[in-house]
Amino acid sequence: MTMWAGCWKDRSVSVESSSVFPAATFDVRRQPHEDVLARIERTLDVRLDRASVIYGAYGTTEGFRSDRGTWVRVERRPRWHAPDSSWVGVEASSALRGVRRPDWLQSTAWVDIEREQAWRADELESVESPSVTAAGGVEAAARLPESWWRGVRESLAVLATQQTRRVAMSQAHLSTRIGQVFTGVDTKVEEWATAHGDLHWGNVTIDGHLIDWTDWGAAPRGHDAASLWQASLSDETLATRVRCEFSADLETRSGKLARLLRCANVIRIAAQRGTSTPLVETAGAAAVELLADLGS
Repeated sequence: MTMWAGCWKDRSVSVESSSVFPAATFDVRRQPHEDVLARIERTLDVRLDRASVIYGAYGTTEGFRSDRGTWVRVERRPRWHAPDSSWVGVEASSALRGVRRPDWLQSTAWVDIEREQAWRADELESVESPSVTAAGGVEAAARLPESWWRGVRESLAVLATQQTRRVAMSQAHLSTRIGQVFTGVDTKVEEWATAHGDLHWGNVTIDGHLIDWTDWGAAPRGHDAASLWQASLSDETLATRVRCEFSADLETRSGKLARLLRCANVIRIAAQRGTSTPLVETAGAAAVELLADLGS
């Protein structure tokens, strides 16, 4: 019988929380870095429209329109975190074909010794359509036409068949995260596919472009659809729509494991913070159904 296990304590250990490296924080939303932007302009031979800046949620990324009509995405991270697959994900996405995404054009990267940061800038094709989040979030998502759903399904289907050595979600990570909340679950993934890796309403546009390709790679089949489903849990009708639109993937065993992982994440994160959220009950109810289907 499956039980919730230790869900009020995250027993994982991460490099970020260790004392191996000192915390080197830098928030692009608040701390001056005009010299960084000037270097990007010189290297990429563009002019950035400072007034057009859009910041990421955690102060690690920002984006600007350029005088060439392109988009320049800027990312910073502590210098010892730079050399991993997500650092070059946007550039690596240029190998993908048949997926609606902004084309990658060029990039520059360097280490900033004084700030103890690594910086990277990628120049991309500009996508004029706003993200679904920027257009209204789940309320905007609920109004998307059938053509939008069909287009995104087609992009994800084409993406799934493409070969890569990149990894968006490993078996070990999935098993660990599910096991931190639920015990006795057979988490072996039977089907794998290439995935965007971070598909939520902020990373897909109103016209169906998939944006922010830092994390793409191999993942359990249904990984992206499960991510979009989790992003829709605050609206029962929308969450049901996502399940129906992507049922071919989500109703497989791998797809159910991908959704169970999302339920575990909702419960685990709320437990870490010591406060419940409206989504915990919804995720818990979905998990009960998934566990029964998975035979645990």
